[in-house]
Amino acid sequence: MTAASAEGAFVDYIVDLMQSIGPVNAKRMFGGHGIFLEGLMFGLVADSVLYLKADDTSSKDFTDMDLGAFTYIKQGKATKLSYYQCPEEALESAEEMNIWANKAYVSAIRKASEKSPASKKRKKR
Repeated sequence: MTAASAEGAFVDYIVDLMQSIGPVNAKRMFGGHGIFLEGLMFGLVADSVLYLKADDTSSKDFTDMDLGAFTYIKQGKATKLSYYQCPEEALESAEEMNIWANKAYVSAIRKASEKSPASKKRKKR
């Protein structure tokens, strides 16, 4: 099995595991895959590792477990994104994945609401 087909199988597994939170799907992007629900990206897979969206409210849950942030090199500098490695237990349990996927999706909703035109109008007042 090639690395690309192994990653594709891993992505299919993750998408199936997350179906308890809704119709999750994956899209190829940036050499990996974005994990989406209702148009919001709340996860990403890079090199067969699942990373979940976090924000100020949830990032401590990941860092307390020593889970690293997704990092890539941009113009010679390491750039961290607000996606953290998924706990191993969640990859092995639909119940655990439900908890962590929901946490990531809620973080994506909060982030999207910060960017919405309605929220920008409220901030200007």
